[in-house]
Amino acid sequence: MTASTLTDYRTPRAWALLAAFLVVVIVVGGIIGVTNTPDAWYQALQKPPFNPPNWVFGPVWFTLYVLIAIAGWRTFLAGPSGRRMWIWYAQMVLNWCWSPVWFTLHALWPAFALIVAILLLTLSFIASSWRQDRVSASLFVPYALWVAFASSLNLSIALLN
Repeated sequence: MTASTLTDYRTPRAWALLAAFLVVVIVVGGIIGVTNTPDAWYQALQKPPFNPPNWVFGPVWFTLYVLIAIAGWRTFLAGPSGRRMWIWYAQMVLNWCWSPVWFTLHALWPAFALIVAILLLTLSFIASSWRQDRVSASLFVPYALWVAFASSLNLSIALLN
């Protein structure tokens, strides 16, 4: 029996924690997104043909933040100080650092190093969660795919500029 099957996700405490995870992840991510937006510098960059329009990023990140929050909540309930939770925390902090490094500091290569670290942590979370909580691991799969895509976009823009 895995840790996730022993966790009761229906208690009032669990629901309160889910609300907290959703609010913190979405609100902090939203504030960072709103305060670090594409500016004239970004508009002037050479971009690869697969660069999506700017309007795509908001809905994608909102959806991913919901999935990330749910996975974090499930992981926290299973083990608030466990290795998987620390991986989750680390990827979240780096995730929140990427936009200021890219859009505010205009630091293409440091942003690329950050996004590669985010991808590695995301894959590590999936791998370490797979046996214990396949739902949380699966919730991170779209995130890993998006971060892999964003990494290639980040690298392409850095190489072009």
